[in-house]
Amino acid sequence: MSNQLAGRKVLFITANTGIERDELVKPLEALKAHGAEVTHGSSEGGTTQTFVGDTEKDRTVESQTALAGLKAADFDALVIPGGTVNADTLRLDENAQRLVKEFADAGKVIAAICHGPWVLINAGVIPGKTLTSYPSVRLDLENAGAEGWVDAEVKQCEANGWTLITSRTPKDIPAFNDAIAAAIEGK
Repeated sequence: MSNQLAGRKVLFITANTGIERDELVKPLEALKAHGAEVTHGSSEGGTTQTFVGDTEKDRTVESQTALAGLKAADFDALVIPGGTVNADTLRLDENAQRLVKEFADAGKVIAAICHGPWVLINAGVIPGKTLTSYPSVRLDLENAGAEGWVDAEVKQCEANGWTLITSRTPKDIPAFNDAIAAAIEGK
């Protein structure tokens, strides 16, 4: 592809299981293809288990590190893949919540797809944001203070001094990837 993101560092955070395969692998590969240095951190570090459609166990993916030692200051953007078990587990992970708050407070890019915005709810960064997600997460986001929810393949919101990029499902991944790359390049 290109080197438009050369020198940029992107952090993907997941639990160690329940990750929707394409929502991790495809954005990770796309950002690498654009020249970004990508790090995959998981709750415990090491092997992570992906799924297809939340129910079909798929391949394992190695994460480079545990979330505990990571800092937003070392990265330009944060990506949160979906998968209901992944997102539900991460939303209770204190290190995941801490990282989301650090990225938002630093005015950095945060991207979340499908059920990934659940993590943003528990981190307390949803108020004032307009976003999209898997449709069943809409009411949770509205109850957490989202300014609005839209049914769109990708939504970018600049409210509150930081960029939030969200998408609904794996079929939205091409638009999601393009929006992340453009936002990082623009920062």
